[in-house]
Amino acid sequence: MSISQIQVRYSELAEDTCCLSCGGAIDYAKARPGEVCVDLGSGRGTDVIRMAQEVGPEGFAYGIDITDGMLRKAERNAARLGVENVQFIKSNLEDIRLPDNSVDVIISNCTINHASDKYKVWREVARILKPGGRFVVSDIYSTEVVPEEYRNDPQAVAECWAGSVTKEEYLDQLEKARFMDIAILEESVPYPKGAIMVVSWTIEGRKDQ
Repeated sequence: MSISQIQVRYSELAEDTCCLSCGGAIDYAKARPGEVCVDLGSGRGTDVIRMAQEVGPEGFAYGIDITDGMLRKAERNAARLGVENVQFIKSNLEDIRLPDNSVDVIISNCTINHASDKYKVWREVARILKPGGRFVVSDIYSTEVVPEEYRNDPQAVAECWAGSVTKEEYLDQLEKARFMDIAILEESVPYPKGAIMVVSWTIEGRKDQ
């Protein structure tokens, strides 16, 4: 999915009441007081704000998003709730604007499947995590390779399946990025999404010490 397509789709949804998440990564992440947390594809900032409250004043939570509408909405929500230990950053997932070895826990909900270079995203996750840091990601994978003609199809992009990869490719990317203790926390039965079948899942892993 191109950045322009993401901008259009999700900026329009920023003020919508629909649910944009495909999972509940935050419920498994269990952010602890004093930790530094990141939400990739933070949207309206709901999970970022919750993590900021969980880690308390000694911790911090960052929201990473590429859509201007979502970032503005998230900043308004944090200000309205008086949550100050947060920052929302406009950034591609393939080039996250945070320092090396600076984050304790990363979450994401149905966002990485949109990235054009998913392996580079996972390398960035590994780069910014502290040694032993963890990720919890809810996402989808396809049961077969997505036909090339759908990769940039506007309808397929809008339905959030155009960029999905197979389970085997997904796990291979995690292995190449040198994560350890990979575990599947939730995994649905396959269901139709456009022209293919997909599976929703939540996975976790750690950066090597």
